Amino acid sequence: MAERYRETERKYDVDEAFELPVLAGSDPVVGVHGPVEELLDATYYDTADHRLAAARTTLRRRTGGVDAGWHLKLPVSDGTRDEVRVPLDGEGAALPPELASLSRGVTRGREVAPVVRLRTARSVYRLTGTDPSGAEVTLAEVSDDRVVAQGMSLGLEILAWREVEVELVDGDAEVLDVVERLLRRAGAVPSASASKLARALGRLPSAAPSGRPPGRRSPAAEVVGAYLREQVEYLTAQDPRVRLDEPDSIHQMRVASRQLRSVLGAYHPLFDREVTDPIRAELKWLAGVLGEARDAEVMHERLRALVAAEPDDLVLGPVVARIDGELSSRYRDAHAEVIATLDGERYLALLGALDALLTAPPLSDVAAGRAADVIPRRVRTTWRRVRDAASAADTAPPERRDEALHEVRKAAKRARYASEAVRSVFGADAKDFGRQMKAVQSVLGDQHDSVVTRAELRAMASRAFLAGENGFTFGRMHAREQELGSALTEAYGGVWSEAAAKRLRRWLR
Repeated sequence: MAERYRETERKYDVDEAFELPVLAGSDPVVGVHGPVEELLDATYYDTADHRLAAARTTLRRRTGGVDAGWHLKLPVSDGTRDEVRVPLDGEGAALPPELASLSRGVTRGREVAPVVRLRTARSVYRLTGTDPSGAEVTLAEVSDDRVVAQGMSLGLEILAWREVEVELVDGDAEVLDVVERLLRRAGAVPSASASKLARALGRLPSAAPSGRPPGRRSPAAEVVGAYLREQVEYLTAQDPRVRLDEPDSIHQMRVASRQLRSVLGAYHPLFDREVTDPIRAELKWLAGVLGEARDAEVMHERLRALVAAEPDDLVLGPVVARIDGELSSRYRDAHAEVIATLDGERYLALLGALDALLTAPPLSDVAAGRAADVIPRRVRTTWRRVRDAASAADTAPPERRDEALHEVRKAAKRARYASEAVRSVFGADAKDFGRQMKAVQSVLGDQHDSVVTRAELRAMASRAFLAGENGFTFGRMHAREQELGSALTEAYGGVWSEAAAKRLRRWLR
């Protein structure tokens, strides 16, 4: 059975003459216990093209120590990773199915094999402090490691080094800062390598092209391509988190797929559409699958908040039970469908198509034009779509008003993504324009959510009535959502006035 842990640590390079300084007595560290000696033997696995290492993800099988087993480490932020552990099953070296699934999006389904073996003689010191009650707590662990690395499939020479790791247990960043000051005074320096594996490899492999970041004089394709690469990497990073059902992971993966689709659409003259249009269609498919689970998740949160805002004496019948029962079941079914999708060949084919798009983009003649000349015209085109949709919404009959405003929202979202994709090059101009498009998208997104919520409440009230339950509370919530929707529609007018200001489009010449 897989178990999950979050580790936050800092690593330091030290030489053989290094002596661990006195760590106790430096607030909040009260005591030091140890050392406890461990012998660790870890074999690291990766694909032939080192996809895991490129994604700052490590997969290893380790014996020795208190956490012997298979470990998959997923990056969260600098110094923090999530670790998924599966106990060893006898002497076998077969990759556990749980970890094969979690790493599938990164490996693209390719076979993994041993690449490096690390043997570590570790001395562990436990740093303790006290909690508010005065009881002893373990703040962090300091590991003094002597490492021997041997390449396997890579044919690396045997390397040896010494390093110190400081990992939080029940402490916070203050503990890390205190220990770092003491270690650096004693001669330790922050490690130049993100992990032992990266040091053994000599560098951290990366799929990203080398060289200077693109600028206004760069070909437009380089600017857009750099953003597409970021989003593909981000989508891939969300894959294991969606499988682990982490909060907001489905939403983030869905956003990445939508951003990719929007940017490919906004900048379609740069590419051969016979290649990119099918990719856009598959991204729409993926976002749709993710949307079922995301919508159930959002609706559940929204309806629970509506019920919580009701006076207790006006919540009549099993309202909460119905909301929880229906939407929890809907989410479970939708999440299972998401996992089946991520395990399918169609999803792998989409990832493969995105990889090919990045490595050998099907560029048109327009793609070679200077970013300063090509990109503003493309963003201006997305703005015109927003403007036209807004004009249509202004004259739409009442029964089609919500639908028309939804079209404005979609157009604003595309314009926002088109500008965000080039913000690193066009700076404040793109940032300001994107921020206002986001404001339009947000107010109309909330308005659309209110429309969808009212439909859900009507349907749920009908089911409650047919089950012999009281529908009064559902009616109250519907009325409140109707009032909210009207207020948001009214607020849209002011937001649109700001977004339509000419100063935001001076760069779209």
